[in-house]
Amino acid sequence: MFVESVVRWLVWSVLLQFGLCVSAGSCPPRCVCRPEARELICSGKHLNLVPEGFPSDAKCLDLSHNKIKTVGRRQFWGLLQLQDLDLSDNLISMIEVEAFQGLQNLRTLRLKNNRLKIIPVGVFSGLSGLRFLDLSQNEILVFLDYTFKEMTSLQRLQAEENDLVFISQRAFFGLHNLQELNIDRSNLTSVPTEALSQLQSLTRLRMLRLTISTLPNNAFRRLHRLRSLHITNWPALDTVASNSLIGLNLTSLVISSCNLSAIPYPALRHLVYLRFLDLSYNPITVIQGNMLGDLLRLQELHLAGGGLLRIEPAAFRGLSYFRMLNVTSNQLSTLEESIFHSVGNLQVLRLDGNPLACDCRLLWVVRRRLRLNFDGHQPTCSSPDMVRQREFRDFSEKELPRLFTCRPARIMDRRPQEARVEEGTTVLFSCKADGDPFPTITWMSSHKNVVSPTGRIRVLPNGTLEVRFAQVQDSGTYHCLAGNAAGNDSLSVGLYVKGVPRNRTVSLFSDEGWTEPTNLQASNSSAHMAKPYPFDAKTLIIATTMGFLSFLSSVAICFVFMFFWSQSKGQIKHTATIDFVPRSSMGGGGGDGGEGGRFTMKLI
Repeated sequence: MFVESVVRWLVWSVLLQFGLCVSAGSCPPRCVCRPEARELICSGKHLNLVPEGFPSDAKCLDLSHNKIKTVGRRQFWGLLQLQDLDLSDNLISMIEVEAFQGLQNLRTLRLKNNRLKIIPVGVFSGLSGLRFLDLSQNEILVFLDYTFKEMTSLQRLQAEENDLVFISQRAFFGLHNLQELNIDRSNLTSVPTEALSQLQSLTRLRMLRLTISTLPNNAFRRLHRLRSLHITNWPALDTVASNSLIGLNLTSLVISSCNLSAIPYPALRHLVYLRFLDLSYNPITVIQGNMLGDLLRLQELHLAGGGLLRIEPAAFRGLSYFRMLNVTSNQLSTLEESIFHSVGNLQVLRLDGNPLACDCRLLWVVRRRLRLNFDGHQPTCSSPDMVRQREFRDFSEKELPRLFTCRPARIMDRRPQEARVEEGTTVLFSCKADGDPFPTITWMSSHKNVVSPTGRIRVLPNGTLEVRFAQVQDSGTYHCLAGNAAGNDSLSVGLYVKGVPRNRTVSLFSDEGWTEPTNLQASNSSAHMAKPYPFDAKTLIIATTMGFLSFLSSVAICFVFMFFWSQSKGQIKHTATIDFVPRSSMGGGGGDGGEGGRFTMKLI
């Protein structure tokens, strides 16, 4: 009896297991099945085709690292519970339309590192529940219109390292919930603005290693939910249009490893919610003062590995939340306290890799060396010689006043300079100063305006003031201001210009040709003057050229007119021949009239 019971139990067990295998499917050859996790692992089995006979309750199917070349129509039909499908690292070059039909519960699809060149419309039909799609490291050339139109739940699309040359305007149509898009190392030469405008739920966009040279106006229009924009390794990018980022509400912006020679202030001023800004590895030489004040919420600025030479005072004025500055590996010699809105909020400072001159301008940093976080990279002095190669943490409080010192600015030549000249004369005023650090030279005009390095009245690179072709209204007192971190010095000079009578004529040429101006020293003055040119050589050359071109144009028009007149001359008749029949005489009978006649007229 006992034996019969055991045999009956074994038979029922075998039948039950056979029934389950029939209902759920068996494990394909060369695959590993994990029934408890409902996983099928067929990775690295040298499969040339997608096997058949998968259990219908499988949730995860891994077919990566095989030699599969084609995915046929409805290849995975019946796997209604499948959520994760991995076809990465195969040789797939063709996917038929409706290949994934029936996988309405699929959440993740990986097609990375295959040989896809084009994706026909309809390939992703039936994947309305897909959340993640990886198409990276293929050979895709173009995204056609409506390629992803049925993937309404897709949230993340990986499309990096393809051969993309074009993205059609409606390629992303239907991706209403896409939040992250990655495009890396493709052949795109312009921003696909129209295609991107379909992604109105996009929050993160990464575009790396492209050959685009310009960010045009409205490049990312309609992306109002975009919060993070990452642009890296665009070696040709040298222009960011003033309205290229308009309409965006970014909190993080990265434009690194590009060819920007200046911070794109006009483009950034719209980003009032920006907190993180990275412009590293661009040939930017200066951060100008009072230009970032619109970025009220900015907390971090990274500008590492460029050619940064100086940061002007008030560069971060108004940035009350600013807490991290990274300017490592640049050419900065100092970092003055006046560039910050409040140094009390500063938490992290990266200054390493710069040729720092350890003087009074860096004293504020050294005194905060225990509170500031240098991110594990201590700043090091490059000059003067007595502190060369010393790290900031090596200094004691007692030696700081002795080592971190400056010498106030001092104007070297204080002899009075006064010039009395006639209108049209060029005048030079010298202003040489000394100090440690070397002082900056600023000139104030007689109207209390700062003189710029360009224009008729300008400051030369050596600090000399040049007044070219002096006018009566230029008369007055000019002030030279020399200043550095330790102090300022000033010098005043006088210019008096006498008007030239209107009927006075000046010889333009001498017997020896064009007369160059000669420098004369005014009495009791060190200012230099030069005889004026009524007209410079450039003006004369332009006037002569324009007159010559006008003459040639008139002659050419005359010749053209004569040519067309002569061509049409042979087509005009200058004579007319008229046939006539004279009337019969009044007294004649009813006979016929006289014979007809002909005469020729000359037409004038």
